[in-house]
Amino acid sequence: MAAKSDGAVAAAGPGPEEAAGGARGSAGGRGEAAEVAEGPGVTGAGGPGPRYELRDCCWVLCALLVFFSDGATDLWLAASYYLEGQHTYFGLTLLFVLLPSLVVQLLSFRWFVYDYTDPAGAPGPSVSTKDSGAGGPVIGTKDSAVAFRTKEGSPELGSRPAPSSASTYRRRCGRLCVWLLQTLVHLLQLGQVWRYLRTMYLGLQSRWRGERLRRHFYWRMLFESADVSMLRLLETFLRSAPQLVLQLSLVVHEGGAPKLLPALSISASLVSLAWTLASYQKVLRDSRDDKQPLSYKGAVAQVLWHLFAIAARSLAFALFASVYKLYFGIFIVAHWCVMTFWVIQGETDFCMSKWEEIIYNMVVGIIYIFCWFNVKEGRSRHRVTLYYCIVLLENAALTGFWYSSRNFSTDFHSLILVCVVASSFALGIFFMCVYYCLLHPNGPMLSPQAPGCIFRKAPGPCGPPADAVTSPPRSLSRTTGPERDGASVGGERAGTPTPPVFQVRPGLPPTPVPRTLRTEGPVIRIDLPRKKYPAWDAHFIDRRLRKTILALEYSSPTTPRLQYRSVGASRELLEYESTV
Repeated sequence: MAAKSDGAVAAAGPGPEEAAGGARGSAGGRGEAAEVAEGPGVTGAGGPGPRYELRDCCWVLCALLVFFSDGATDLWLAASYYLEGQHTYFGLTLLFVLLPSLVVQLLSFRWFVYDYTDPAGAPGPSVSTKDSGAGGPVIGTKDSAVAFRTKEGSPELGSRPAPSSASTYRRRCGRLCVWLLQTLVHLLQLGQVWRYLRTMYLGLQSRWRGERLRRHFYWRMLFESADVSMLRLLETFLRSAPQLVLQLSLVVHEGGAPKLLPALSISASLVSLAWTLASYQKVLRDSRDDKQPLSYKGAVAQVLWHLFAIAARSLAFALFASVYKLYFGIFIVAHWCVMTFWVIQGETDFCMSKWEEIIYNMVVGIIYIFCWFNVKEGRSRHRVTLYYCIVLLENAALTGFWYSSRNFSTDFHSLILVCVVASSFALGIFFMCVYYCLLHPNGPMLSPQAPGCIFRKAPGPCGPPADAVTSPPRSLSRTTGPERDGASVGGERAGTPTPPVFQVRPGLPPTPVPRTLRTEGPVIRIDLPRKKYPAWDAHFIDRRLRKTILALEYSSPTTPRLQYRSVGASRELLEYESTV
């Protein structure tokens, strides 16, 4: 059956024979390979594999500890500056705490308002029945947030009795309490804390409930994890990064051994930046069934990589800014402009609109001031090498200019700081190599790559089957005219077979074992081409689509699959009779 809802793009129906797919076999970085859909355009919607484990809960608790330590040390340091009469330092420190927090809380509350608000004039789903292209009844609804009620094993919608006045009153009181609670939480600047706790709650519910509710709660847990990781990434680079440079500059300017409070604030900001980057990459990989999940060993390696690399970068900034304040501002603006232009010319496809994409690219430009952040699909070793070569030259130049202003013969402390910058950068590169060479989900970096499929139990033939539906290079709104018409793009001739989306490094069993394509069960069709990694799937960033999928997934008596549209399959294009 197919379904449509205002603003979202989704349809649910019985799986066609050519829609090969399966549910993800494992998620959450458990150190196992993932069993994914047979075709790159099909993704599982919570099969029997994913389970919320104790280590996932501990990871969230550590994230909460990092969040509180970062905020508490900054506020404690600001109060210390105020009591000492250093009002300028107090104002700057407090500004870098409150302003980013207000921005993030507004964004988080806006997401809550949209998720918890039903469209006006839509008290419930309106049902119409007619034959669809897939042979099932078409279900149209104006309220994608309302879960469809179905009888177990029956495709027909169950009739809902009219609610009594008492139940209506209780429901309204409950909604009012939720609104008041969320308003209070966000006014207290604790929106991320609420989302972290909700992530743990949904994860534990997915572990304790039965199979049908387990997959529903697991999906909601993934959505909540994606939201909080995006919010934390934005907040840390608006708050922790400038706070880190500011406090380091003050410590270098004062000279001598740093005091306890500035040292704690610097350490907490540094750990917060490194942790948030690693957590974001882990949640992103766990959310996509076409990628291997990031193990916790790999996540720790990423934390150490970013920790030392950002430490060297921030210390070089602080040394230069302590002497050349004006030129430091010019350097930061110039570096941000160059990095933003580099990101834009890569034609990223993360957001659902052009202006959101531009804002996203500007934020990534801020991240590139401090560290590497992958935003383009494909092998990134050349881009990583180029970026860190530029960073190495900039760190050396900034530190060299600062050191040239010191007394070479008597200032041994300055030489120690130069060595700290160099050694910290070297350690960051070392842990980056450890991650890519030993702990990367796809295997060693230096091994030759070969097309392959990701699987958990029995390996299958490389590449999608002949009847499988594959996804295009990018979303429809970003696809250019020549690409749609099949013209030559990037030196490739029209009609050249597209390489398989899944590519893993050797190390898998060499003998392929045939596997049976999973074609039974419902399919949630999404009338959008699937975005390429490292972008989030559309159902993670488009909240209207997310509400529709959750409603359809909850109403399905069996595990549904997600299928994105393929531009190249004309037969499948005809099946998308309606969009949401």
